[in-house]
Amino acid sequence: MSTHTLLQSLERQIENLAQEIEPIGHAPAQQARFDVTLFASKGTRLREYLAEVRTNFAQLRQVVAENRSAQVAFVAERLVSQITALQRELATQTLRQADKQTEAKSSDYYSKLVEHQQYERRLIAMIEDRESRLGRVETFKEQQVIQKELAALEGRLMRCRQALIKIERSIERQERGF
Repeated sequence: MSTHTLLQSLERQIENLAQEIEPIGHAPAQQARFDVTLFASKGTRLREYLAEVRTNFAQLRQVVAENRSAQVAFVAERLVSQITALQRELATQTLRQADKQTEAKSSDYYSKLVEHQQYERRLIAMIEDRESRLGRVETFKEQQVIQKELAALEGRLMRCRQALIKIERSIERQERGF
């Protein structure tokens, strides 16, 4: 294969990579995605790394045109390593999204737990209030109304505690990796 054909093939590969990166290239990561020995860029967005690949490709074309074979080998090897790393990173995006969803689900469970614990405290306070009022009412009809309210509140408290148990089990399962 001629050098020109190899450069064209490499350019097509970079353009295909650019098309794959485009939809997610703007999304930042929490830290630099690659080692500094592979990419000079310390960015957190894939498009920043793609820009470096394009710059290195332009440099490769220049050293090929100048017929500097030692530099051609070095730049070409680095460029291929960078392209391979970006392709691997793209291949793991679905896994990364699944991890983010799991983290979101985890925080959802904890927020639900806190929310239900607050419900439980409020229901207990309402039950205690009704019980104290029950001792102070004078008519049988008022006692019946408060007893119905108490029964309803105790039913709600029971359902709330069942929900708390389910949430706690979900958290335990998630922490164990199930």
